[in-house]
Order: sequence, then C-alpha cells, then structure tokens
Amino acid sequence: MLQVLSNTWALLLGMFLLMIGNGLQGTLLGVRGEIEGFSNLEMSIVMSAYFVGFLGASRVVPEMIRRVGHVRVFAALGSFVSAVLILYPAIPHPVAWALGRAIIGFSFCGVYVTAESWLNNGASNENRGQALSLYMVVQMIGIVSAQGMLLLADPSGYILFVVISVLVSISFAPILLSISPTPAFEATKPMRLIELIRVSPLGAVGMFLLGGIFAAQFGMAAIYGSQIGLSLSEISAFVASFYVGAMLLQYPIGWVSDRMDRRFLIVICATIGGAASLLAILTGGNYYALLIAAFFVGGMSNPLYSLLIAHTNDFLEYEDMAAASAGLLFINGIGAIAGPLIIGFMMETIGPVGFFLFIAVLLGVMGLYGAYRMTQRPAIASDDTASYTPVAPTASPVLVEIAQEYDIEVAIEEETTQEQS
Repeated sequence: MLQVLSNTWALLLGMFLLMIGNGLQGTLLGVRGEIEGFSNLEMSIVMSAYFVGFLGASRVVPEMIRRVGHVRVFAALGSFVSAVLILYPAIPHPVAWALGRAIIGFSFCGVYVTAESWLNNGASNENRGQALSLYMVVQMIGIVSAQGMLLLADPSGYILFVVISVLVSISFAPILLSISPTPAFEATKPMRLIELIRVSPLGAVGMFLLGGIFAAQFGMAAIYGSQIGLSLSEISAFVASFYVGAMLLQYPIGWVSDRMDRRFLIVICATIGGAASLLAILTGGNYYALLIAAFFVGGMSNPLYSLLIAHTNDFLEYEDMAAASAGLLFINGIGAIAGPLIIGFMMETIGPVGFFLFIAVLLGVMGLYGAYRMTQRPAIASDDTASYTPVAPTASPVLVEIAQEYDIEVAIEEETTQEQS
C-alpha cells in the first residue's frame, strides 16, 4: 500500500480536491436553489442535467483524448469546471444552472476518465487492487469532507462558489506537474441492451433502479434537507451520512458477496436500504432518524453498484465483461437522468416526503425483483463466481474497465493455482 501511495500520491491528492469541489457544488446548489426560490421541478431538471453531461462525456471524451492527448483534455475540461462554478451565483436562473450542471457533468466525467487512465498506467498487476481501493476511499473522503465546508460561509453569497472554484483549480497542479501523458485508449463498445438483459436481468434492472437512487442522494438530498427546515450544519451532516455509510460498509458487503448467493445479498441490501427510507418517513423527519436512514441507504445502495456488476460477471466469459460493464453503466446513466426528474415531480406533488418515498419504492422493487430472480435459475457456487472489486458510482467507465481487468487477472491466477495444486 505504501508503494502505491508513493507512486500515486499526487494523483490522489488532486482527485481528493476535485471530489471536495464536486461534492460541495451539488449540496451548495441544493441549498442555494431553495434560497433563490426555485421550484422542486426546476431543481430536479438542474440536478438531472449533471448526469446528462456525465453520460455524454463517457462517449465523447475518449475520442477527444485520442485527438489532442490526455493533458490538454484534462486542463481544458478543468477550466470549464472552474468557470461554471463562478458563474452559478452570477446567473441565478434554472436554465443557466441546468446548462452549467450539464457542462460540469461532462467536464467531471472527462477529468475522471483522464485521471483514472493515469491511475491505471501507474499501477502494476501486483498492486492494481490496492490502487483501486485507495482511489475509492479518497473519493469518498473527499465527498464527506466537502459537506463540512458548507459551513465556511453564507450559501446566499459568492464565497463558497469561489472556494470550490479555487479547490478545483489547485487540484490540477499536483496532477499535471507529476504525471506524464499516457497512450490514448479505445473505448469499449457496450454490449447490446437486449443481450445484456438476457444474460443478467437482475443486473440490468438493478442498475437502472440504482441510477435513480444514487442521483437522489447526490443531487436531491440537500434540497430535501432545506425543505424540511434543517439548518446548514444539519444538512451537511445529513448529506455526509450517505457517503460515510457507503465508505464503511462497502468492504464488509464485498467480503460477504464472495461467500454467498449474490442475489440474496442484493435482496438483503435493498431491503435494509428500503426499510431505512421508511424509517425516515415514519419518524416524521426526526433529525437523528434521518442520519441513521441516510447512513444505511448510502451504505446499502452504493455497494450495490459493484455488487450488480459482479453478479452480472458471474454469467459472462472473460472477454465479454468489459462490454457488459459499459452497457451496465449506460443503463445506470439513464436511470440517473430520470431519477431527479421523477423525484422532483413527487416532491412538488406530495411534499418533501417524496424524497425518501422514491428511494424506498426503488429499493423495494429491486428487492422484490431480486427475490423473483432467485426462483428462475439456481445459484452459482461461490467458488465459481467472479470477484467483487469496490467501485464508487461516481467512477467513470475507465475505472470500471480497470476493475474488470483486475477481476479477470485475479480469476486467471486463481484458476492457474488450482490447476497446479
């Protein structure tokens, strides 16, 4: 681990600062939108636009990198992020914010694609798993740390937007001064959706539902907190609880997933997350109940991302895993775009309770569908399942492909060891 840290500390430091900026801008916009008097529907469009940009970049950025190189793409997209962050408070209008969120989603995806390519280039077969784990932990710590920065200044002013812009700008320095360009890569063509659904119906349906669940956490949680009257410090702790749960429960769930029927674990995680959402509803928005609910919703739903990928891999040949993961990410992106729009409509119609009701329904549907799929075909023996590699839902397609490559390497090594013994 120390070797990985020594080789990638500059990249990890830069990504840590970037994740602070990305984590804070979503929460800050949710609070500022309430101050500006934007409706739930308007804010849902703003939040959805991020995922439109993110999904679009996953298809466009690889070609940009092939044409002009990693460094130019990284610097150009980073500049767009800093510029848009400064413009948010200057143009407080839903249309301008939606356009800005789309640009930021596109730019952050491009930055992730570039940085994660460098991460892969700097890792070896022996330490790639450690590099992936360290990278995910840094991402989560960055998002959690961002929530505390919400208290540094009045969200109705300019200071917090300037702080985010400065953090994002500074983050480029350690990366660009210590990294050399890597060769351009070829984007993996996604598996046809009909084929993906045939191979793993639960993987495809689960990823679509999970996109909406994650988008609710990432984009609408601060809006919910503002509407039920939480203070800034309470909103900060509430949003952070989703990611603290994700960080602490990711690895235990991953360990369990390699030792039991993954479908059953998917059902358990979805049920616990759904029950936590109902707890928040039934307690009438009690603050401490909200923290517990957010912890378990985040702690159950975020690991489901890696769990659904691993479950799908259980039914694939090695050469099909990268194409399947690209297809799953596309399905997840569609769900993430739709999620804020639906939840915004629900919150506009029935009030803030629509936030947790939306999450509870989606997790409930996932749990029920997982239970149904368990009756349709027998479980795969745990010795024959693919390995579980933790990947955060914020990851780009590049990181997911790196995780897939690592899983394949581990599986091949295990098969070779078994044949030799």
